[in-house]
Amino acid sequence: MNASFNLLIRNARGADGRALSVGIRNGRIAALGSEVAGAGAEIDARGQVIGPGFHDHHLHLLATAARMESVDLAGVRDVDTIITRLRTGSSLPGEWVRAIGYDDRAAGLPDRVLLDQWLPDRPLRVQDRTGGYWILNSTGLAKLGEAPFPACVERDADGRPNGRIRRGDTWLREKIGGAPPSLAALGGRLARWGVTGVTDAGAANGAEEAAILAGAMPQRLTIMGTEALPPGDGYVLGAVKLLFDEDDLPPVATVVSRIASARALGRAVAAHCVTLGELLFYLEALAMAGGARPGDRIEHGGMIAESLIADIAAAGLIVVTQPNFIHDRGDRYLEQLDPHELGDIYRLASLQRGGIKVRAGSDAPYGDANPWIALRAATDRLTRGGGIIGADEAIDRAAALALYRAGPLAVGAAADLILYDWPDDPAAVGCVGLTLIGGNIVWQA
Repeated sequence: MNASFNLLIRNARGADGRALSVGIRNGRIAALGSEVAGAGAEIDARGQVIGPGFHDHHLHLLATAARMESVDLAGVRDVDTIITRLRTGSSLPGEWVRAIGYDDRAAGLPDRVLLDQWLPDRPLRVQDRTGGYWILNSTGLAKLGEAPFPACVERDADGRPNGRIRRGDTWLREKIGGAPPSLAALGGRLARWGVTGVTDAGAANGAEEAAILAGAMPQRLTIMGTEALPPGDGYVLGAVKLLFDEDDLPPVATVVSRIASARALGRAVAAHCVTLGELLFYLEALAMAGGARPGDRIEHGGMIAESLIADIAAAGLIVVTQPNFIHDRGDRYLEQLDPHELGDIYRLASLQRGGIKVRAGSDAPYGDANPWIALRAATDRLTRGGGIIGADEAIDRAAALALYRAGPLAVGAAADLILYDWPDDPAAVGCVGLTLIGGNIVWQA
């Protein structure tokens, strides 16, 4: 007697190229084999590869959804083009014009005076490419009300706000108000790329953010955030996120105290470590707090000296990196960094050879959310302009896919699966034909 399945996928291939069919029952993989006998709804894979869906281990969902509704300045270095985009951005009179991805190679880091020249008649807020700054014009600043302002609001020589707000996202969002962006379109786009799970890496995430994020997208959701972020339905509680900048580091005792608080809650910690200085500071704080624990993470690992690889491996730290930045930002790195520094940028192969568990996340909206861009960059280390950074850090396709793999392809595992083609052409990106989450179709070409 044939087994009964909710869904039976036939004529697929495994990653090794062999014929593979999959039977799914109650949201889980119930059968795997070259031939699976059974009854139920069927999908003919037509030779596509079947594998686990992707998990983006580090992104910012609300900011990425907002980006889809924003003026995109990424990669634009011509001021006239910037002005044209701002002035033709979709916004009604009196409503905010929101722009993202500004590259300071265009005109340095602007202030309100420069933004007044670019767009004088509507409230404007521009985010720099790193996500560290929001810059407002005078019309926008006027909407924030009267002083006093928090320390994140920079002042000019006369003590007036100069328009720059550093690491003040939560405060600015509260002052501006308005409904959060819709996450439905973002969820659909991620599903088309084969993403079945995401980890929101917002350092300020608490109960309010969790209420917005939970259930808003089809993907399985993990949320990192503050110590006050509670467990809840619709998401997995992630690590306590530690955000600090090399040029404004807090007292190390403050970070040690936060690590201790996370330990008391049974949570791991994950620290923003783009620069070598931030990484060294985090490693010192962990040592002072009694050492790393399972699940502790280095976010980004943008600059890791070879001499630190053994220490990171011995501590059992996970590195969550962004191969897509080699593609997205690589030409900038080639232009601005000393040649001897390039070997330390967004390492992959050397970390894996050193025994470090490495995972990947897009850091969207500050990087491209399409995982296939990162997968290709992981294997070729090519910049957008065709330069190469750290050729010996390239990994093969199987290792690249493992950076994003949501789970195993095994009987009993959750049926978070994709059908895809990834052509042998080195320049190609993958194409997803079907995405399943818990056995349910969330995308089908």
